[in-house]
Amino acid sequence: QVQLVESGGGLVQAGGSLRLSCAASGIIFGLNAMNWYRQAPGQQREWVARIRSTGSTNYADSVKGRFTISRDNAKNMVYLQMNSLKPEDTAVYYCAIIPNYWGQGTQVTVSS
Repeated sequence: QVQLVESGGGLVQAGGSLRLSCAASGIIFGLNAMNWYRQAPGQQREWVARIRSTGSTNYADSVKGRFTISRDNAKNMVYLQMNSLKPEDTAVYYCAIIPNYWGQGTQVTVSS
């Protein structure tokens, strides 16, 4: 059974930083591309970042230069380092293996 468990969310002031973590189990982690998505209240879920099994990364334009995705295959972990946070980054952040597996989400709130 595949499980993805996010942690690290919280309340931070604009300009601050947070590091999200996602622990994966039940899969051959190193073979899978890992994604972060987010969903703000009243909005559709949007893709944030991806890291492939090769380590190559992609980012949404809205977070490029501020967020960094990384992975530790030995620990079955994926991370999202978020710097220079803005109030519009407020959302529930989800770790995902597209299309089938999603975590429960972790809340990030950025105050102005």
